[in-house]
Amino acid sequence: MLLSPDTIDLVCDEMQLVNEVLPAGARVLELGCGKAEKTRAIAESGKADFILALEVDEVQHAKNMQVADLPQVRFAAGGAQVIPAEDASFDIVLMFKSLHHVPLAEMDRALDEIRRVLKPGGLAYLSEPIFAGDYNEIMRLFHDEEQVRRAAFDAIRRAVDEGRLALVRQVFFKAPLRFRDFAQFERGVLNVTHTAHRLSPQLHDQVRERFERHMTPDGAFFQIPMRVDLLRKDA
Repeated sequence: MLLSPDTIDLVCDEMQLVNEVLPAGARVLELGCGKAEKTRAIAESGKADFILALEVDEVQHAKNMQVADLPQVRFAAGGAQVIPAEDASFDIVLMFKSLHHVPLAEMDRALDEIRRVLKPGGLAYLSEPIFAGDYNEIMRLFHDEEQVRRAAFDAIRRAVDEGRLALVRQVFFKAPLRFRDFAQFERGVLNVTHTAHRLSPQLHDQVRERFERHMTPDGAFFQIPMRVDLLRKDA
């Protein structure tokens, strides 16, 4: 297994990759659904019969509970390390950029929980950002995730090496990301409710200056290097 390759040629919307592996009529578990953007995309694709979308951030979860137009989706509070679901109850488990947010001491337990709730032959789709790229250079000024991202990869590799989950394949791609301006970056990144970013005025100015190097008349554009580890629970 690779933490990251030397080069990445594929540039795509991640939902393209998800749709390639999502079984028709699937029972889906999404861990760390955040603003439920991908939850909605999956629900509206018509492929999933049922989606359980978990979120640990109480503020965001309260907002998700106001969603009333996705009848096949059930939102619930909870994390990957203690999944409120029965054994062998899902065809696929999805984690989008969220395994590295699980406390370090509980990452192995989270992967055991994923295995527990998967049906035999079920898939675990785990996508994680690679610690590289222009956007990462901005983020690391105030939120350096190198160690936790490496820990998430190591936990996945242990699960594979120990035979708890089988590696189907790895996919590396770049996800396009655009901000209209720094104000949108500030609202969507600096002021998120799940992480308290408290920047000094000096650091805030440094982040703004680094961000605005990428501004064009149409906004700031980035390509986020990503890794997908697609795993399977063997029968």
